[in-house]
Amino acid sequence: MDIATSIGLLVGIAVLCTLVLMGGDFRMFYDIHAVIIIFGGSFAATLIRFPLSAIIHGMPLGAKYAFTLSRLTARDLVDELARIAEVARKQGPVGLEKIEADDPFLAKGIRYIADGYDLEFIRDNLERDRDNFLMHLTEGSKIYRAIGDCAPAFGMIGTLLGMVQMFSNMSDPSKLGPFMAVALLATLYGALVANLVCLPIADKLHVKVLDEETNRTLIIDGILMIRDAKSPTLVREMLLAYLPEKHRHEEGEPVPA
Repeated sequence: MDIATSIGLLVGIAVLCTLVLMGGDFRMFYDIHAVIIIFGGSFAATLIRFPLSAIIHGMPLGAKYAFTLSRLTARDLVDELARIAEVARKQGPVGLEKIEADDPFLAKGIRYIADGYDLEFIRDNLERDRDNFLMHLTEGSKIYRAIGDCAPAFGMIGTLLGMVQMFSNMSDPSKLGPFMAVALLATLYGALVANLVCLPIADKLHVKVLDEETNRTLIIDGILMIRDAKSPTLVREMLLAYLPEKHRHEEGEPVPA
């Protein structure tokens, strides 16, 4: 689980709840009209921007990866692929059938080697799998960013509607309060949806896309080298190039000058 996302969201909610309770109660900050304009309007605008299939697939995938971390880091993948290369050198491709990998993408590559598929088939299928996954994850990021962009705008629309209704009923003081509440709460809801939820998730997904692209490309290169019967030492040294310089050496191992 990605603790940073969860902690950030919980802290944000706790801060808001504290401020609300210090100045009254939650009933003061709820208005069904503001909810309708923010969530209904944002949903409608998102439907116009994206195909329905992209929304159905991208939003759940984005939410999943915003709150989860990869099973293996890039450094773990380098060590794992070097270990797999050692097994392949000693036992041949058949020996890989007994290896169980935590990463599904890595497990697929191992299965391709164990089943004896040729190099080009493995490359084409893994690259296509990687590109499709990154495309859907990027769609999720774009959808959350689109909602974050339009939520404040619909908050402003709600504010304008509330102001129009308020000025149209100046003769009836009893209606001024509810219309003013709609005006202010719509802006509040729009700002919260955008800045506490959607835009942070979009930025987090952008980071996850870059991480997943690196990890999956690293796996593809490692699998192809293992299929090509490269030595474990060569596999490790080639894949270490994917890591930042300070992460290429184990703790306690001297770093070359």
